[in-house]
Amino acid sequence: MSTIGLKAEMEALRTFLPEVVQHIETVAPYGSVHLTSQGGQMLYVDNLQESVNEVPPTQGMVVSAFDGQTMRERAMSGFERDQLMQGMKQLLSEGEFGTNGRIDTGPKRSGDFQTAMEIDPDTLDTREKLAYLRELRERANAVDKRVVNVRVRQNVLREQDVFCSRTANLAQHVLRVTATVMVMVAGETGIQFDYVIKSGTGGWELLTFTDEEIERAVQNALKLLTADRIPAGEYTIVTAPPVSGVICHESFGHGVETDMFLKERARAKDYVGKVVGSPLVNIYDDPSLPGATGSYFFDHEGVLARPTHIVEDGVFRGGITDLYSATRLGIRRTPNGRRQDFSRKVYPRMSNTYFGKGSMSLEEMLSGVDQGYYLGKVSSGMEDPKGWGIQVSCPYAFEIRSGELTDHMFAAVGITGYVPDVFQSISALSNDLEFSGGTCGKGHKENVKVSDGGPHMLMKARLG
Repeated sequence: MSTIGLKAEMEALRTFLPEVVQHIETVAPYGSVHLTSQGGQMLYVDNLQESVNEVPPTQGMVVSAFDGQTMRERAMSGFERDQLMQGMKQLLSEGEFGTNGRIDTGPKRSGDFQTAMEIDPDTLDTREKLAYLRELRERANAVDKRVVNVRVRQNVLREQDVFCSRTANLAQHVLRVTATVMVMVAGETGIQFDYVIKSGTGGWELLTFTDEEIERAVQNALKLLTADRIPAGEYTIVTAPPVSGVICHESFGHGVETDMFLKERARAKDYVGKVVGSPLVNIYDDPSLPGATGSYFFDHEGVLARPTHIVEDGVFRGGITDLYSATRLGIRRTPNGRRQDFSRKVYPRMSNTYFGKGSMSLEEMLSGVDQGYYLGKVSSGMEDPKGWGIQVSCPYAFEIRSGELTDHMFAAVGITGYVPDVFQSISALSNDLEFSGGTCGKGHKENVKVSDGGPHMLMKARLG
């Protein structure tokens, strides 16, 4: 019996899965079964309304068969044994499988895993949660009379997975929590806003906001009312960890998801083993990081979480994979096979993708900048894996003058550039390391939870 609180239906079906896998592998070189359940709660409070909603739940089974060339899958809702057997038989009847040896499924591994937490949100009454959100709202409203609205959101997402293959018998219960405080202010030039977010794998204890964090959001929103614009051009910039993280995410995150290599849609494919940045640049993807939003104990194809060194001292070592892309390309398997839910296919997807830290303090980094800009927050990012261009949008930047960070704000700043040029220009990394969590989309529909991050970085880039 599992000790991680698996749904009873998943627990009951789990003991039957090895038999299903064995049956599949009488016909195909590889078989697996993935049971998955997702659900949670969303709370919202602002100055005018409140709401409590359920995260739309999903639960189902995926039976997979693979011969090294073609991956066939059958997805079914619910956790009924008869339905699983019927789905398996239908899958195996859909076509012939090649028999060129068995697919490597890795070493034998088993275990049940659960997110560590201090306060399980399920132990709190909904009224207690709403009371805390109202408190956050009132703390922000009290900072300045020009605050016209405060929006507070809190989400809890639970994911339970059971995975079985010839060599794997695994279960996990992952809890992800997120809270956002958005502050809106009004002035003669209109309405502006800023926000602060907390996110991670863990319990309610992660959703604590200091008075300083809330006041900073209010003050930044007020500064935006009179912020200047930066003339387009190339500048020396210092990026804060959230901005560094999105640069990483868009360049050596999406750009090295190796299904894009198979489709000939990623320039990074031609740069394996080659220099792509300054010797200071190290990039990792690591789902095993404790507490990060994109963390998990094993991916949706049963590979145990571990770090992948994507860029080492400026050299691109290799991308992130799922079983299909790794087999077809003949490259290393990484723990990045992820699906949005049981009804979606697995893709190579990021988890926690970040720049490794350096040895310099932020103060030392700023002291070497005669004139430049400090970008502390990010609003969006876009990538072009084929052309290897990136675009990162920031709501504001602060001017750096004579080695000092000023309070002179500039609004709506965009970073653009060719990835190798931007990475070659990185000349210093700070000794801090921070992560920001969120949701990453692939194409137009496939969404998974991720984190990105890094240290402060000093570089040259085009702003506009």
